[in-house]
Amino acid sequence: MNENRCLFGNVDSWLVWNLTGGVKGGLHITDCTNASRTMLMNIETLKWDPQLCKIFNIPMNILPEIRSSSEIYGYIAESLILSGVPISGVLGDQQAALVGQLCFNIGQAKSTYGTGCFILYNTGTSMVQSSHGLLTTVAYKLGPNQSPIYALEGSVAIAGISIRWLRDNLQIIKDASESGELAQEVGDTGEVVFVPAFSGLYAPYWRKDARSVICGLTEETKPGHLVKAALEGVCYQVRDVLEAMSLDCGIPLKKLLVDGGMTINDYLMQMQADYCGIPVVRPTMLETTALGAAIAAGSAQGVEVWDAKKIQATPNDIFVPSISENVRDMKYTRWKMAIKRSMGWAVEDTSNHQKSSEESIASSLPCGLFLFGTMMTLVVAQYLKTRGLA
Repeated sequence: MNENRCLFGNVDSWLVWNLTGGVKGGLHITDCTNASRTMLMNIETLKWDPQLCKIFNIPMNILPEIRSSSEIYGYIAESLILSGVPISGVLGDQQAALVGQLCFNIGQAKSTYGTGCFILYNTGTSMVQSSHGLLTTVAYKLGPNQSPIYALEGSVAIAGISIRWLRDNLQIIKDASESGELAQEVGDTGEVVFVPAFSGLYAPYWRKDARSVICGLTEETKPGHLVKAALEGVCYQVRDVLEAMSLDCGIPLKKLLVDGGMTINDYLMQMQADYCGIPVVRPTMLETTALGAAIAAGSAQGVEVWDAKKIQATPNDIFVPSISENVRDMKYTRWKMAIKRSMGWAVEDTSNHQKSSEESIASSLPCGLFLFGTMMTLVVAQYLKTRGLA
């Protein structure tokens, strides 16, 4: 830092810098979606915020230049294999999935299912400030002269991890692919509800004191009930976020676009449609994040392989709700009851702290009494000596 040789950026900055030459003239840039994740960018002006940089003690001169998500930033260096190829698209992970799902209209939303779940809801050019536990973020800016598009985002910490936990810790299943089949065998959860809050609850609750709970166990509970409850837990967490989005925006979602590794599970996708009460649309091409980055790159001015807004949707699978509204609401009410039971577990145990303090005091008493007694003996002996009595 003192030698003025330090630069800071996200992974996108590092990649572009290396591809365009690195120490030999590489570009130090980022796009507005990645910059928004640093907590250093003003999402309204799309510029680094001096006050935020001061708070975090980050020198602004080490930060990359903020650019749009779709423009020719530069060209691959001559020393590399793809020399001269333009670099024209940069997007954050979840924002790229939103573009890949062609969510260009206000009120469209996508959910990506992996180890966790990430739901983005397009709010257009308006920044909607959530009052229900969601994040306001930059969705994309497809061109330097285009207006930025914003989104509400809800992050779910635990999705696929809960299935992995059943496999690795409880050894109920041997492979994650077995989860759908085992859940179908039991038909329902047997009133078992599984809240997977291994590391607390994220959106829309934001409770770090929450911990996982499994409610409703009986003697009749089988492994399949636990597996289905785990899958339901994923679906209900997504519904929690969608409910918050509807409250913030006032526009009920008409359909949910999905992608990610867990979406290959047809049974899970049908459950998602049932518990949200809206169609769930899964494209046949599940790598929507890569597709979104390609769309941004291909539609950049000077490249223009296609017009992002006119790209036709890929073929997809549609899952429609198959349960009644009464059943849906009854099951969701039970989920909310379990959520309440999961909260407040990870609280510091003040009683143990008090007990240890009392034990510490008690253990020091013998030593204290010995010292006090010794001092009194010396004082009395000295007194008797001065009085000629000793």
